[in-house]
Amino acid sequence: MLEDSTFWIFGGSVHYFRVPREYWKDRLLKMKACGLNTLTTYVPWNLHEPERGKFDFSGNLDLEAFVLMAAEIGLWVILRPGPYICSEMDLGGLPSWLLQDPGMRLRTTYKGFTEAVDLYFDHLMSRVVPLQVQYKRGGPIIAVQVENEYGSYNKDPAYMPYVKKALEDRGIVELLLTSDNKDGLSKGIVQGVLATINLQSTHELQLLTTFLFNIQGTQPKMVMEYWTGWFDSWGGPHNILDSSEVLKTVSAIVDAGSSINLYMFHGGTNFGFMNGAMHFHDYKSDVTSYDYDAVLTEAGDYTAKYMKLRDFFGSISGIPLPPPPDLLPKMSYEPITPVLYLSLWDALKYMGEPIKSEKPINMENLPVNGGNGQSFGYILYETSITASGILSGRVRDRGQVFVNTVSIGFLDYKTTEIAVPRIQGYTMLRILVENRGRVNYGENIDDQRKGLIGNLYLNDSPLKKFRIYSLDMKKSFFQRFGLDKWSSLPETPTLPAFFLGSLSISSTPCDTFLKLEGWEKGVVFINGQNLGRYWNIGPQKTLYLPGPWLSSGINQVIIFEETMVGPALQFTETPHLGRNQYIKVTAWAGDTEILSPASS
Repeated sequence: MLEDSTFWIFGGSVHYFRVPREYWKDRLLKMKACGLNTLTTYVPWNLHEPERGKFDFSGNLDLEAFVLMAAEIGLWVILRPGPYICSEMDLGGLPSWLLQDPGMRLRTTYKGFTEAVDLYFDHLMSRVVPLQVQYKRGGPIIAVQVENEYGSYNKDPAYMPYVKKALEDRGIVELLLTSDNKDGLSKGIVQGVLATINLQSTHELQLLTTFLFNIQGTQPKMVMEYWTGWFDSWGGPHNILDSSEVLKTVSAIVDAGSSINLYMFHGGTNFGFMNGAMHFHDYKSDVTSYDYDAVLTEAGDYTAKYMKLRDFFGSISGIPLPPPPDLLPKMSYEPITPVLYLSLWDALKYMGEPIKSEKPINMENLPVNGGNGQSFGYILYETSITASGILSGRVRDRGQVFVNTVSIGFLDYKTTEIAVPRIQGYTMLRILVENRGRVNYGENIDDQRKGLIGNLYLNDSPLKKFRIYSLDMKKSFFQRFGLDKWSSLPETPTLPAFFLGSLSISSTPCDTFLKLEGWEKGVVFINGQNLGRYWNIGPQKTLYLPGPWLSSGINQVIIFEETMVGPALQFTETPHLGRNQYIKVTAWAGDTEILSPASS
């Protein structure tokens, strides 16, 4: 019931932190035009409190502006504030500084965790409470989720009641929800909170609606996450779900009398280093794109799923739907070739004094960022050796090993030792370690410290006296490298290295996709914005570059490449993710054109 009337939630998930702020309105208008009435979004604690006690709700993290924009467009809002959100984000959205505590037990009533949650909720809920429907003149928030999929974790029976009370004590008065998949549903229930389910198939729906009816009787049924696609991992396939299958399952959910939320309606992008990972048998990190094969593409374009779902929701809404907005233009800019470069080894001298330590220090415990450690990016360890032999240690997640400046291979989860070739006299041993993403789901989230974990051994003897550089690659990181620090690009550059080029735009900037053919693995920064990681093992072959992050005139492009330099940086109008079709709206009167990826 909503304001004394029966109400059916037709929702869709869009995450404000994965979409450029300038495009929030475009995505929400497209949601409204699809016949949906409710926006759902997670709230990422790790982005909002990057340092303990220092909060950021500005720019792309302006949660209140996003929620109020949804209200203006005529959408209700379900808020999913966590504190843990999963969302295929680094550490499930939990801040990495929590792991400075060696005894930390995340997602439990461990004092070190609840004290941090309490301070975060004090700040967050002061912003959220006025946005509720029942607050004074009324906002758009109709429901708030209590944590996320806790039934599949279930390490502390007191934890979910604690989160529920933490929300209520700070003024949350709307409907409270839990959401769990089939593995966790029976263990995720909290007294006085409506249980909802997460699923993808009609088979699960039949099982779970029966279960919900048995435990909740005639209370409302809701599928909080109907998975419209799935996320991708580096080195794996691009996951797709046929549009006819999506329509069939959505129809079955509604026919069963259940409300629904489409996860994702629009996935967006894991800009920067926000992507998470999975680690069951093998460690697999998530790609930069969060396209998800969702109802709208990563760049907000229409799909066959959108067309079918718009027809479906339009047929049961009883009123004409607003016309969908026109597509945003795309552009294939001329290729650019970097003209300047700075090797990592030359860059080190501009980075100030390294951290000196007898033993390796993991990323989270580095004495940087006001004592909050390093959250994301790379970390470089140096020490001297006088002999060759077998090098071994726990590297999280991927470490490129150098003798002086020569790469001799990688250490990771599967390769835990490497042969150091014969050397003469004192030699610099270096390991460049990348945090590829902390796991976002599963029972091992407490064990997600990054960098070198414990000692590094040469012939079973621990190495000592390390020099450690924090390479977080924030905007402030690049401010150290003025133009006078860069050199002309040599024929054979020393890697890893930074490469500097410029993209000249004479007209109004448009969305585009970067194609890094010939490059192997690294990160791209445009005008100081971190577009995210690329890696030639796929499935992602391009990086989404939003038009609002470009300007007319000269745009600075910096590439950090680890192992192999490509001939140029190319731009294309379409992503290379393996979607089987794109939809181009030529005129909204039912006129659509379906293009193959090659021709689009």
